[in-house]
Amino acid sequence: MIYHVVYFQLKPEAKKNTIEELVRTSRSLLLKIPEVLSVKSGRNLDPNSQWQFFFSIEVGSLDKLKTTVDDPYYIKLVEKYLKPSTSNYFAMDYELDPSKDLKYS
Repeated sequence: MIYHVVYFQLKPEAKKNTIEELVRTSRSLLLKIPEVLSVKSGRNLDPNSQWQFFFSIEVGSLDKLKTTVDDPYYIKLVEKYLKPSTSNYFAMDYELDPSKDLKYS
């Protein structure tokens, strides 16, 4: 299993309800992708943090992650909702089974 986590900085001009909209929209769009096993998203509790919003998805393999980020729902999330509201991001991928060789993920 692969756990894909992405953190976002909001643009200074983002509206007050932007995070709530991103939380709802990311969950609804990402859950429509067949390869996605679970979705988590939320806002940072630390108001001084540079990373105000995150989402994470769980998929079965690195190949399924590649398929997911090429999916039209993922692209819609990025193009219609994330790019207009965020200024920066960083992503990390984790293997959830420590005994598994990554070349087989």
